[in-house]
Amino acid sequence: MDLKNKHIVVAGLGRSGVSVARFLVAQGCSVTVTDNRKPQEFQEILPELNALGVDIELDRHEETSFANADLIVLSPGVPHTIGPVVSAKAKGVPVIGEIELAYHFLHTPILAITGTNGKSTATLLLGEMLRQSGFNVLTGGNLGTPLIELIDHQEGVDFIVAEISSFQLDTIDRFRPHVSVILNITDDHLERYTDFDDYARSKARIFENQEVNDICIINDADPAILAISENLTATKFAFNCAQIVDTRAWIDGQTLWFHTPDDGDQPVECSGIPLKGRHNLENAAAAGLATLAVGGTMAGITSALKTFEGLHHRVEYVDTKNGVAFYDDSKATNVDAVVRALESFSGPVVLIMGGRDKGGSYESLKPQMARCVKQLIVMGEAAEKIEPVFKDMVPVAWVRNMREAVFLAAETAVSGDTVLLSPACSSFDMYTSYAQRGDDFVRSIAQLTGR
Repeated sequence: MDLKNKHIVVAGLGRSGVSVARFLVAQGCSVTVTDNRKPQEFQEILPELNALGVDIELDRHEETSFANADLIVLSPGVPHTIGPVVSAKAKGVPVIGEIELAYHFLHTPILAITGTNGKSTATLLLGEMLRQSGFNVLTGGNLGTPLIELIDHQEGVDFIVAEISSFQLDTIDRFRPHVSVILNITDDHLERYTDFDDYARSKARIFENQEVNDICIINDADPAILAISENLTATKFAFNCAQIVDTRAWIDGQTLWFHTPDDGDQPVECSGIPLKGRHNLENAAAAGLATLAVGGTMAGITSALKTFEGLHHRVEYVDTKNGVAFYDDSKATNVDAVVRALESFSGPVVLIMGGRDKGGSYESLKPQMARCVKQLIVMGEAAEKIEPVFKDMVPVAWVRNMREAVFLAAETAVSGDTVLLSPACSSFDMYTSYAQRGDDFVRSIAQLTGR
């Protein structure tokens, strides 16, 4: 891809957008960055962008800027359906995302993981399984480090393991991972997609450029994944198997089984691993299959599982007070993630939910709500939508902030109970990220316990 002397618009000034701007300036491009947020949100980065000679448009997306570009690079937070982008595409301006741009400059094989839930866990776990198998690995993508930042660090690297979101897949063209993994598809981001099928089609794009020598790894128990993976070109591996494929994985109690044509059935005992819940066994199965696909070892898989602690803010134990255990699951930003979290507990649970609604239904939570939740505490913009769904099943209390939620939960719970923050919503009504929300939860618990 020849970028020299091209005029390129970078839409969205999150971390990936800033990294793209730096990269493009280094390639000899004329760069305009644009974001519809206020200038005061970017005070830390503006001096650097000015020093780089970047044109900066804030508090708006100028249609003329998009229309006059040689190329538009969208950050994941900017929908590809906004008016200026649609108009520019109609005039023939190419529109791609950061991972597509990076792909043209990466020569290291990419193992890409997508899905509604579990992407970050599976990405980090796969990276560790490969390292324990003796490989040199970089991890990035939607997880934290943009792929564009890995270009200068790929020498001597065997594999890049990348978490890929549906928003990033919306703007690919030639992006082709050697191994693609799709963990699950459930309702999410329906505030941005027209319906569930539209969202599923976006996820399916991870497969579209793969060839016969590539590998795709699917969840064989997920109907939505089966529907989008019927006619794949790549070689198929499967976990949660109903069908028989040459390389597969399945879960039997606390034992994870892998089958390969060369080595037959091989077990990994998971009863003592730090990761909690069946959903994490599924993540481990998918990561293990990806490890085997590129020559990793069963020893590497087993070693990684024994030491991997999981992610911050994902069913993460925080503290115990008066026999009540507190868990931070702030990363659960959709309903299915809350279902998976509740499956990890035998009960009783005091559940804290709420935030900014993402357009899906909360109905699928009812079985787990009935099984183990003794009290529901709701907060944020979505409280008025959540409360009517469950008010006839469990007591529901409204609170104004996280501190109130934690202190009320502590008053309600008794020894042996669990207090779980698992919001089922995005954080953007009250916080800048799920991490900030989780940190507020932890801080409130510290105030409660006096630690």
